[in-house]
Amino acid sequence: MSSLSLLLLCSLLALVFFYPSQGYSNLKHNSHSHVSTLKVMHVYGRDSPFRPSKSLSWEETVFDMARKDEARLVYLSSLVARRSDVPIASARQIIQSATYIVRVNIGTPAQTMLMAMDTSNDAAWIPCNGCVGCSSKLFDSTKSTTYHTLGCQSAQCMQVPNPTCGGSVCAFNQTYGSSSFSANLTQDTFLFAKDPVPNYSFGCLQNVTGNSVPPQGLLGLGRGPMSLLSQTQDLYRSTFSYCLPNFKSPNFSGSLRLGPVAQPKRIKYTPLLKNPRRSSLYYVNLNSIRVGSKVLDIPPSALAFNPTTGAGTIFDSGTVFTRLVTPAYNAVRDEFRRRIKANVSSLGGFDTCYTVPIVSPTITFQFTGMNVTLPVDNILIHSTAGSITCLAMAAAPDNVNSVLNVIANMQQQNHRILFDIPNSRIGVAREPCT
Repeated sequence: MSSLSLLLLCSLLALVFFYPSQGYSNLKHNSHSHVSTLKVMHVYGRDSPFRPSKSLSWEETVFDMARKDEARLVYLSSLVARRSDVPIASARQIIQSATYIVRVNIGTPAQTMLMAMDTSNDAAWIPCNGCVGCSSKLFDSTKSTTYHTLGCQSAQCMQVPNPTCGGSVCAFNQTYGSSSFSANLTQDTFLFAKDPVPNYSFGCLQNVTGNSVPPQGLLGLGRGPMSLLSQTQDLYRSTFSYCLPNFKSPNFSGSLRLGPVAQPKRIKYTPLLKNPRRSSLYYVNLNSIRVGSKVLDIPPSALAFNPTTGAGTIFDSGTVFTRLVTPAYNAVRDEFRRRIKANVSSLGGFDTCYTVPIVSPTITFQFTGMNVTLPVDNILIHSTAGSITCLAMAAAPDNVNSVLNVIANMQQQNHRILFDIPNSRIGVAREPCT
């Protein structure tokens, strides 16, 4: 072999070594310098088509969402227990709504869907033409030239929950909140901001029972193989963050930032924990809770991570108000009340409310390697007239699977929450989200 041929061969091998063929290498992006930002809207926000027809104040909206939170917590408990039992309750008690939505363009030519972002789910799914029980806003797959179904022999068919193969198309069934649905496993181009992702795998909803399914679909931000992180790992390096504004924001819109670039530099981290029972959930180690200057006396078992039972603490984008297992919540509530020293009342699902002006003590979550002290806006919620103020936390639902402490989106608001999967950590930094 000539020296020139040897040089060319070595160059080719170097290219193969440094640029291996991976699932999404055809995206043709420089992933080391890539970032994409999507607008995050509250489901009741000014630009959302899902706003109630009746004009509600933000405070009324918050209390409405608090009633709906119960279904979310029961759903998360069922995920941990690997069960799909749903309690029987009235529609008003059990309805679950998406809290935050992002605009995603799907297909060729693109059709816009406002999908709920959910850190506790993996697979994306949207209502498709012909769906029974879906909303009026449907994705018409017949109009997309890049749409196609996936067969039973596809690798993705083994990654969705409860796959079935009655015909040539892989289908799957899933429960979500108080609903259940069936979907065909399909692929099409997803456009995130200006980034096209060809052959994105998702569920095309065919039948829906119940009213918990987000009207225009769901975008899974969990850690599983069908999640956005896994399907775009070459593009976004399994890294994302979001910033959620508080309920006083007039526009109530924030941002979902995909990719490691332009993420905050000054940020504190806590390690992510791995739970093989539910590997998609974002578990962290919550060591203690402080109210004011007092570290609370909470039984270690109430906070301890236990992969066998699923116990521990997670960050979740879909729960509105932080829920703590009863011993932990009671300790927070009792110390909060002791410091306020005023008559206590209740309102809706909140059991620590006041009809006089109060000065709230700080509440600090003490994680491994990171303390997060909540501002007052993340601790208190006010009634419409401002005459009632409540501690915006509650105890976890009282059922056998209630082992989760859930750091919810109200307590995350006006913070940049960074999910850094390659380094197995979550970061939190204060940031005004507008």
